[in-house]
Amino acid sequence: MAQVPTGSTFFVATAFAAAKTVTAISNAVEAVVSSTAHGFSNGDIVEMTSSWGRLQKRAYRVKTSLADSFVLEGADTSNTNFFPSGGGVGSVRKASTFVQLTTVMNPSASGGESKKVEYKYVESDVTFSINDGFAAVNRSLELDADSIGSPGYTALKTLTDVQSDTILKTVTKSGSFTLLPCTVALNEEVVYQDGQINRVRVEFSGNNRSTRYAA
Repeated sequence: MAQVPTGSTFFVATAFAAAKTVTAISNAVEAVVSSTAHGFSNGDIVEMTSSWGRLQKRAYRVKTSLADSFVLEGADTSNTNFFPSGGGVGSVRKASTFVQLTTVMNPSASGGESKKVEYKYVESDVTFSINDGFAAVNRSLELDADSIGSPGYTALKTLTDVQSDTILKTVTKSGSFTLLPCTVALNEEVVYQDGQINRVRVEFSGNNRSTRYAA
């Protein structure tokens, strides 16, 4: 069913639990992570630090949690060209606190499109192109300038000052949601525009791809 932005809610992670050591990650359609006494529960949101670049800084939901292992829901590590067997070790940390951003306006996204390398052989009159990864993912939104002092505004200001890694969680009214590992830049310079309320802008610079989950 098609959706519109109306009713969507936005959250940023403001606190993380202590990182847990990852001793192994399986090659599977949904990766199984080995981490002794990790303490995670089904549904927890975690950020990966991994020697596999395609998992580095990615955010996922925990699934099928056992005492010393858990599944990264939606993390397909079955291709050993991308995820060499025996690799991927590192650490994982749980986002323990999310704070909602209120009075959100004009959310937008950019980046994530494929990057192209174009080339041409002398003997040919045709230019060729090949894919060369993806552009960085960025998101932006505006807040009512009068929301200064609200928990969400304060969280954005703090994250901007310290420039620590966080996770932007965007939830649609259907319950589906997206996780973007990112850093935050809140521009407190107020935008004044005739016929519009005063507002401030926030930029979220992605550390890796977003992860999407159905309701």
